[in-house]
Amino acid sequence: MDVTTKDECVNGIKEEYDDTVENGESSGNDNNLDETIELGDSSAESDASSVDSKEELLDNLDLVLDQFSDPDDDDGYDDGDDADWNPEVTPRKKKRTGLSSVSPSPATSSRTASPASVQSKKGKGRKSSVSRSLPFSISEHKWKSADEPDIEPTQPIFRPRLTPGVQLVSNASCSPLQYFELFFSKSVMRTILENSNAYGAMRHKGKEKPWQDISVKDFKTFLALVIYMGLLKCFTLTDYWRKSDIYSLPYPAQIMSGRTFLRICAALHLSDHKVDAENDAKKGTPEYDRLCRIKPLYQDIRDACRSSFHPFQNISIDERMVASKARHGLKQYMKNKPTKWGYKLFVLADSLCGYTWDFFIYEGKMNVEQSKGISYDSVMSLANARLLGAGYKLFVDNFYTSPKLFRDLLAKKIWACGTVRANRIGHSKKLAPRGNIRWFREDDLLFVEWKDKRDVLMCSTFHKAFNGDTIKRNVKGADGVWAIQDFPVPPAVLDYNKHMGGVDLSDALIGYYTVLHKTRKWYRSFFYHFVDIAVVNAFILHQQMARMKNQKPLTQKAFREALVRELAGTGPEYTSDRTEPAHSTDSHLPKYIRGHSTLGRRKCKMCTHKTPVMCETCQVHLCFVPNRDCYSKWHKSGPSDESDSE
Repeated sequence: MDVTTKDECVNGIKEEYDDTVENGESSGNDNNLDETIELGDSSAESDASSVDSKEELLDNLDLVLDQFSDPDDDDGYDDGDDADWNPEVTPRKKKRTGLSSVSPSPATSSRTASPASVQSKKGKGRKSSVSRSLPFSISEHKWKSADEPDIEPTQPIFRPRLTPGVQLVSNASCSPLQYFELFFSKSVMRTILENSNAYGAMRHKGKEKPWQDISVKDFKTFLALVIYMGLLKCFTLTDYWRKSDIYSLPYPAQIMSGRTFLRICAALHLSDHKVDAENDAKKGTPEYDRLCRIKPLYQDIRDACRSSFHPFQNISIDERMVASKARHGLKQYMKNKPTKWGYKLFVLADSLCGYTWDFFIYEGKMNVEQSKGISYDSVMSLANARLLGAGYKLFVDNFYTSPKLFRDLLAKKIWACGTVRANRIGHSKKLAPRGNIRWFREDDLLFVEWKDKRDVLMCSTFHKAFNGDTIKRNVKGADGVWAIQDFPVPPAVLDYNKHMGGVDLSDALIGYYTVLHKTRKWYRSFFYHFVDIAVVNAFILHQQMARMKNQKPLTQKAFREALVRELAGTGPEYTSDRTEPAHSTDSHLPKYIRGHSTLGRRKCKMCTHKTPVMCETCQVHLCFVPNRDCYSKWHKSGPSDESDSE
């Protein structure tokens, strides 16, 4: 087969294959729903055989394309440095991209102005025969109108494992650096320094100039510059130290030389290089760990995110993309995401403030026998009732929603609401006026169809079909005049639009001043993203604590600027009454400062007298005598640890 003939064959099959993927019918969109055969113009057997023949042809075509494509470089490892690397903005794509390298998790999930909008797809001349629908039959007479009454389901009783909100002492006054060190603790920095120094010494073997170890001060200054580079963007790293009329930035050169910064960039390593070598020897076996090079920091960041904050009642789960076009096996392509190429993370975030509470990195399809689909497995992994508690309301998009998932979550005392793909609910495109609502129940599941500008399909375990709510829309009348009109809307749609954006809010906060920049090492991209998570979560903790104390919080830009100054050692000295952040406890017991009532007296926090007593939890000096009971007044007037539960 010559190249021209091969390209024509590829393009013809690719158009047919892409049409199947766009309609949500590829095997990558598996949500553990049974496959059903729809009756069309031809018999079901002939349709099924046509699908099988198409898949067989695609598989055979992959073998032919492998002869024309370069072998994949799954490692992506290189001994070059980040300093002198100027990658292409849009790298060349191989011929087989889009035909056989389909992401194991679906790239077809999208979100529009209205949730789960059913977009009309123009076919390529043939009717698709395979669709994934609900595991029970739906007939037209099963649907009910909004006028028919619906029984409101039992509402969840919110019983979180911990008090929702910041898990710190409410009276503590912390600086931006102290919030940041909750995620990048001293032990975490020490581990990164040990591994980076060992990696740098290994690379400098045989060179004339010996390796100089990176100190803790140097690493903090390096982090300060990394965050600073998110505030001020330059095209290349060396531009920050250029001495010219256009590039005149005195601050980077003031705290660290460009040569030292690039030396730390080249040596930055998160794991032990000896462990990496042992893991590389296991490549191709089940024991091989694809995340070995980021595991130390990866686990610490996840644990810190869960321990410093506990979510409120409304939470959401969604995907997040860490931008990268590196040739690495973890890279994914999602055409409907703003960041189309990169590493995919599944994130659980608080819907109220956007705090990233837990996440994990998608490594591809593994343990197919035990898996129930990536959408099901990711939600069940993140929505851990043992860590969260009971009575949570989870919001997901149409990639995750399935009857089995919602029923299994309900068994764990976690209620759920999400959009549904049209081909999974047996949706019929009947013309109906805008604002029309119809619904039906199947056990504990409510399915609602709402006519907005597009069709919106919802599934919920805690909503009522309709309770009289309306929404305003700007509509063009028959006379051509635009006017505001009220349309009925299901409560599931209103709650979804209000609480689904937790991960989107977190992504927006990260995207404003992201520290992520291009690098040759794939694991360094994750390091920069972990720094982003730590800074944004620290900023959210600062906001929550300031509101608890009726204070005005800093903006994220001002927070990052203060953090840069503290990390570099150029910021103002904070007053001595600032205390280290300590995790809150239920007991506030008094204790003597020096172990004796007449020694070590300090000035009382509430009055001008001196006292030998302090609160063991708050670390505040308070009077505790019959005529001056400042200890009781302090704890009664302090902010309450209890947060509003929705």
